[in-house]
Formats: sequence, structure tokens, C-alpha cells
Amino acid sequence: MQLATTFSALSDPTRLAILQRLAEGEAGVMELAAPFAMSQPAISRHLKVLENAGLITRRVDGQRRPCRLSPQALDNLDDWLAMLRRTMETNYDRLDTLLAEMQASEERTVE
Repeated sequence: MQLATTFSALSDPTRLAILQRLAEGEAGVMELAAPFAMSQPAISRHLKVLENAGLITRRVDGQRRPCRLSPQALDNLDDWLAMLRRTMETNYDRLDTLLAEMQASEERTVE
């Protein structure tokens, strides 16, 4: 499931930091590795997870493989969050209706 893959990729602080850096623009693997106390192969594994989740894309530029955020990176997450918001709004509307009915019922009982 793509959504589970996205959440799994986003669950790691290093991958989140990489995505935050890529939000500023394209970067090479060595640039992305610089702030971390880990090897270039470890960063490459993180990048592979992000790429498999559809969050980043890489292109070949000679010896470099610059990374960038995928244009549709968070579409499935946005869709899921929108569905969740609609569901919550519906539930809150039902709760408001129920509370209003209960309050009206109490007011009728008191009179």
C-alpha cells in the first residue's frame, strides 16, 4: 500500500531532515550527507527508501545523481488527510446535533 510506504519513509528523522533540505531545492548525495554523522552508503539507503515511496526523484548528471522532491510526493497523503478531515467534520456535526438535542430535551424537562 502506497500510503503505508509513505508513512514508513516519513517515520525516520534522517529522512525527514533530507526531505526538509530538498524542499529548498535539488541536492547531491554528498550535500545531503554533510549534516549527518553517517556514511554515504547509509545516506544512499535512506534516499532509496524515499525514492521507493515516491517522495523524491533522482536524475543522472554525469557522475552525480542529484535528488529533488517528487512533484506528486505527498498526493496520496493529502488525499488520505482530506478523507480523514471530512470524516471528522461529519462526526463533529453529528455530535453537535446530538448535544443540541440533549440540551433541548433538558430544557423541556426543566420547564
